[in-house]
Amino acid sequence: MPHFTRLFAPVAVLLCASAAQAQDSITVAIQLEPPNLDPTGGAAQAIDSVLYANVFEGLTRFDADGAIIPSLAQDWTISEDGTVYSFNIAGGVTFHDGTTMDAEDVKFSLDRARAADSTNAQKGLFAGITDITVNTPLNVQITLDQPNGNFLFNLAWGDAVIVAPESIADIASNPVGTGPFRFTDWVQGDRITLTRYDKYWGDTPALETATFRFIADPTAAFAAVMAEDVDAFVGFPAPENLPQFQADPRFQVLVGNTEGETILSINNKMPPFNDMRVRQAVALAVDRQAIIDGAMFGLGTPIGTHFAPHHPDYVDLLPNSPFDPARAKALLAEAGFADGFTTTLKLPPPSYARRGGEIIAAQLRAVGIETEITNLEWAQWIEEVFTNKDFGLSIVSHTEPMDIGIYANPDYYFQYDSPAFQAVMEELNATTDPAGRSDLLVKAQTIISDDYVNGYLFELAVATVAKADLQGLWVNQPTAAVDLTGVSWSE
Repeated sequence: MPHFTRLFAPVAVLLCASAAQAQDSITVAIQLEPPNLDPTGGAAQAIDSVLYANVFEGLTRFDADGAIIPSLAQDWTISEDGTVYSFNIAGGVTFHDGTTMDAEDVKFSLDRARAADSTNAQKGLFAGITDITVNTPLNVQITLDQPNGNFLFNLAWGDAVIVAPESIADIASNPVGTGPFRFTDWVQGDRITLTRYDKYWGDTPALETATFRFIADPTAAFAAVMAEDVDAFVGFPAPENLPQFQADPRFQVLVGNTEGETILSINNKMPPFNDMRVRQAVALAVDRQAIIDGAMFGLGTPIGTHFAPHHPDYVDLLPNSPFDPARAKALLAEAGFADGFTTTLKLPPPSYARRGGEIIAAQLRAVGIETEITNLEWAQWIEEVFTNKDFGLSIVSHTEPMDIGIYANPDYYFQYDSPAFQAVMEELNATTDPAGRSDLLVKAQTIISDDYVNGYLFELAVATVAKADLQGLWVNQPTAAVDLTGVSWSE
């Protein structure tokens, strides 16, 4: 959810290592349980939280600093016209069921992702592929209809990991990948256990076992960390408690960036939100800083468009939607809603949504918009909001990197249909010149801000509370993942 973008269910990760526990074993609990374990067919961000880089790998991957680095593809060449990529696949790679991973599996995975009946949440990543040819068992050639400056970036997403036809039927409950950890067990409602894969083709991780557990309640999360029942909590859901941990020498507190644009999603096709004046009124009724302070205790960076502020091409469009309740009321009156109206506000489980929803409801009420709040579990949110588009307003954080392209899909859940924006994104995909791409990204950010597609709130921060002797955790989240491949205990 948006995996969809993959939508952020802020990941709370517990890494548990009691005194009796071996230093090569930790327990990792996340705040939200994945609805299934197929990153190539499900939209929930929690899927990648557990599986990205740990169980599944793609041709490329995101490094801790956000760089795109080789993964299953050791290297590649690109044709002079930018449309043909030839990937050399690492040798000696096996899936966790013992079958060989080769170029045929790459072709199978990408053909499956781009197929007409694909349920991949990010099919747009593969839209430009016209042909996939297996040249040798360790070389695959991918042809595009036009140059795409984002192609290696696209292949690093969790939606583009490599899977095998032998195990695909059960991937949602028994994922089989090529990563350093293999899936061992899933006790639904409680935990997922991963075990080091001894035949892993790459560097051996320090950890032998890792158990992800699901702890949704912020109070329970605080108690678990304070009692040292857990080793770390990534995406700690109660930021008001961070000062207490910072003052305690038993812990380290890491605060980093995510790619999560937290938005007040608006159903652009549902009346009255099909009137831009109403969408603008919603945007002007929202006090971002009050939400950041009240729901996130100051953690978060205000945004005026769907783009990460730490990206060099970010444009500060906050002046386009300042907090201005008087102007919001005037716009509603112009649109024929001087007496306001009532709509739905459907909230997924994350703290930013539940806490922020109450604050936004009060702000909207002040300009005449009443909201009927419904708290949904993640699977319900996916079905009602993301899939069926049965909502007026919602709050969600889109955590996949550089995902502004979702606005070019008129069938995406907020149903924005702009030929002008679509043309900009089409040109962007065909542009490789850095300066040209920067200009187009500025245009794209400005269009969706000027159209008030959604209420742009803040870029989600990620706070990690960990035991002092745990090392290798990501500080920032360049993608929505809890990468355990470099995690270890200090000597």
